[in-house]
Amino acid sequence: MQIPVYSLKGEVIDKIELREDVFGILFNEGVVHQALVRQLANRRQGTADTKTRAEVSGSGRKAFAQKHTGRARRGGSRSPLLRGGGVVFGPHPRSYRQAMPKKMRRLASRCVFSAKAREGELKVVDKLELQEMKTRRMAEILSALEVYTSVLIATAGVEPIVVKSARNLPGVKILPAALLNIGDLLSYRILIMTVAAVREVERIWGQRQAQEVVVVP
Repeated sequence: MQIPVYSLKGEVIDKIELREDVFGILFNEGVVHQALVRQLANRRQGTADTKTRAEVSGSGRKAFAQKHTGRARRGGSRSPLLRGGGVVFGPHPRSYRQAMPKKMRRLASRCVFSAKAREGELKVVDKLELQEMKTRRMAEILSALEVYTSVLIATAGVEPIVVKSARNLPGVKILPAALLNIGDLLSYRILIMTVAAVREVERIWGQRQAQEVVVVP
């Protein structure tokens, strides 16, 4: 698969060949959904906690006699029926972590990369280098690339100047290629990658080729 390579002025200056095993596979909705649910679940801290009637402060003494008062037949002040009492079936600390095989996680990422490339939501730029931190300059680059919606920009490595130039723009996020994940890929409409980032993605998520075994006579 070939897609055009743009300059920072929005001009097509070259074409790049994308690996089919990363940018040309069919979309597996079930695997992608499972990977997203797993990522969101693993973000949860699981620290929510409520007190049962055995944990709240208060007397356990029966407030009044069982009979001859005409009132409810209730016990102490820690009853869940009263204000300040315990909570019935409330949340308690727990782990929400979900496991998923590595091959399935890698497949989910490749599915999203392929969908972006197939639907024209992937733009590749030659390089993304800024001499100084300028939000206006980053806005001009996005305008030249005709990007007017949410965008995720992937670079080969950490680019502090680029990150600081884009952090005040709404709907824009910059990540190194190695940190791309299902949540961000699905949350942003357009994916912009440098050529070096594309090669880094292919190196990380591409299928490993079996090494040939050489028999020495």
